[in-house]
Amino acid sequence: MSRVRRPPLQHPLALLFDHAVDSLGAALSFESIRQYRGTARNFLSYLSAAHPEVQRLEQLRREPHILGWMSCLHSQVPPLGTASFIIRLITLRPILNELAWTEHLPQLAHLLRREDIPHAPQRLPRPLTVEQDQLLQQEFLRRNDLGGNAFLLIRHTGMRIGECADLSVDCLRSTGLHQWAIHVPLGKLKTERMVPIDAFVRELVQRLRFFRSLDPLPADGRLLARPGAKDTLLRHLRDYLHQVCHGLGLSTRLVPHQFRHTYATEMLRAGVSFPALMKLLGHTSPEMTMQYLDVILTDLQREFELAHSKPRHRVPEPKVPSAALRSGFNGVLDSLRTAQHMLEMFGRTLPNTASRRQLRRLSNRLSKILCEARNLTTP
Repeated sequence: MSRVRRPPLQHPLALLFDHAVDSLGAALSFESIRQYRGTARNFLSYLSAAHPEVQRLEQLRREPHILGWMSCLHSQVPPLGTASFIIRLITLRPILNELAWTEHLPQLAHLLRREDIPHAPQRLPRPLTVEQDQLLQQEFLRRNDLGGNAFLLIRHTGMRIGECADLSVDCLRSTGLHQWAIHVPLGKLKTERMVPIDAFVRELVQRLRFFRSLDPLPADGRLLARPGAKDTLLRHLRDYLHQVCHGLGLSTRLVPHQFRHTYATEMLRAGVSFPALMKLLGHTSPEMTMQYLDVILTDLQREFELAHSKPRHRVPEPKVPSAALRSGFNGVLDSLRTAQHMLEMFGRTLPNTASRRQLRRLSNRLSKILCEARNLTTP
């Protein structure tokens, strides 16, 4: 069924907003441009209904037009999710900035402020439960079809579903004697990587090659045949998972990306280091990897006992213990040196956050104070 196209919005400002979106969308994807146009239409529809007297850009005000629109978004039924609310704001703000520039109305750039945009909700890890994971893997193995083998491959490599759809037929690479890896092509973050695999995953790839050889679609170099666009294949895979979950009596709201969360948590509990896990997942920041890890109390207890039984790193003791501080001005120097050293050592134990950077600045200041103090002439 073809998508119903909505009629053009009849508003005196519609043409100006369209031109602003066209200018902003010169280097954007189709999906981003669609979001900009949807936000512009939503805002102008609100103006038509609540403030029909607004006919020119010069009439726009923060209160009541912008703040009234934001209040309307909050009170709509069904309620707008926080993420969708943020998208509305961060797409309207550039449109207003563009209009301020092109129409020589600088006041438009101050109607929607950065502090108006709330922080995005923190994403929580969403791995499958042990029961869900076991039931799904058993069902995929029992079916032994294209969809089942594809999802087993995603589960045991931590790939995104889009990366699995882009795999080439020759994605298997030998990395040594009886050692294999899968070459994951450029993905969401424009990175590619090699994921080590075992014999089971290698067999999965061989099965998918066999299914590809039976497919009537002409060979295109990909491991999974595409019955049209990539989105069509992804939709078929998601529908397959939905049907499997329904048949097993599991929640039909499970999504393919939860297999990636499950893989990440499993690798962490198996002893894979955090930097190595980042590489396996193709992440570019530790914060992104932390969103995938489900660290429960039993994990914390295990790490605590391991740290006590086999400590790997200890913070060095300060060079000048407090009990051995000298008297007089030399004691002042010893105290400064000890404080600087303790700040430096403690800062190294913190993640790379604002607190660690602030401690580093304080440590540097103490170093400068200590250097200046040494140059003092004291009686």
